[in-house]
Amino acid sequence: MILTKQIAEVESATLNNPIKESVQQEVKIIKRKLNGYVGFANLPKQWHRKSIRRGFNLNIMAVGESGLGKATLVNTLFNREILTNDDEEEEVEEETDNDKEEVAVKIKSNTAVIEEDGVKLNLNVITAAGFGESINNDNSWKPIVDEINSRFDSYLEAESRINRATIKDDRVHAFLYFIEPTGHSLTALDITMMKQVHEKVNLIPVIAKSDTLTSEEIDEFKQRILDDFKFQGIKTFTPHDFENEDEETVLNTKQILSKFPFAVIGSTKEVETPDGRLVRGRRYPWGVIEVDNEQHNDFIKLRQLLIRNFLEELKESTANNLYENYRTEKLNKMGIVQDESVFREFDPLAKKEEERALHEAKLAKMEAEMKAVFQHKVSEKEKKLQRSEADLFSRHKEMKDKLTKQIKLLEDKKVQLEKQKILPQEPAVPASAPQKSRKGFLR
Repeated sequence: MILTKQIAEVESATLNNPIKESVQQEVKIIKRKLNGYVGFANLPKQWHRKSIRRGFNLNIMAVGESGLGKATLVNTLFNREILTNDDEEEEVEEETDNDKEEVAVKIKSNTAVIEEDGVKLNLNVITAAGFGESINNDNSWKPIVDEINSRFDSYLEAESRINRATIKDDRVHAFLYFIEPTGHSLTALDITMMKQVHEKVNLIPVIAKSDTLTSEEIDEFKQRILDDFKFQGIKTFTPHDFENEDEETVLNTKQILSKFPFAVIGSTKEVETPDGRLVRGRRYPWGVIEVDNEQHNDFIKLRQLLIRNFLEELKESTANNLYENYRTEKLNKMGIVQDESVFREFDPLAKKEEERALHEAKLAKMEAEMKAVFQHKVSEKEKKLQRSEADLFSRHKEMKDKLTKQIKLLEDKKVQLEKQKILPQEPAVPASAPQKSRKGFLR
């Protein structure tokens, strides 16, 4: 009895207070705190151990005219000898009549395994010796583009195999293009080269040997290059901004982007500054220029972008954007169309809904066919009725014309008879008595 009274009181209170009832019907979110340590916060450490065990790889393509210090800059970036001057200046010449006419572009790959604090990096540096050295450089960019495409094709072929456990990633992750420090603007070869590759690689423009220009000349040269990029529609690698990044990281990224294109110098030799410090740099009669000094050049920002801060993002951009775009275009040209049903998980409700949709489509098709047949028969009947109506109309017209002619003939006869009545009649001539013929013989 007491429980019944309590239920009745609750029901009456609910009826009297509809607002409380609506509040009670709202979905409540229950937040629970863990009483003990579960362990999924340790996932970054597991990923760290796995990454250390597996190692990292980075593929860099350094392209530019000879003599711009590509080998020196790469060696300066990794603080060891990766390339030699022979790798940069090696070229294949084709001679005709003992006169050098063309210098063929030769693609060469240099690999090295670098270890730092227990972390291994498999580095692959691709160079293009002979680029821009011919008299006619219209097609000097083709071997470089072919090399990028062939690496994409090799990865696509490896993905298509039955066993994909070990796929070697030879795709170009970063494309360093060295610009000659003329101080004016980009050349036609520079624009053509970057327009051919900016949608296939992460393009990072570099002003080589920037110590040949003053600070004012470098700023003006950078602005001219950026204007050319904007006018020609050339895309460069730009790190993404994430919402959960701290202010220091966001500020550092903005500072890196403000230095595009990077005006750098390279040197692996140590020189002594006037204040007695040993630094990597170059000595000139007017003083010492330091490689690792942000006030002297943009080498630090380039290293932060390429290695320290955004190495993995360069690889992700290559895999998720550049390679996917190339793969999609390649398969479309081959006539391969994506079948979404292959990757759809089996769901009974979805299967039933799909069958119902197919049944409705079949019924709709049958109804449309029946309507078409009915419409065809109706149209044929209408045409037959129209032909019958036309025949009746022609017969009616023909009979009407005959009646009209007969009426006209009768009227003409009537007129003639009336005329005969009006004319005077002649006296009748008495008929002579018939003569009796004698019968007998003639005498």
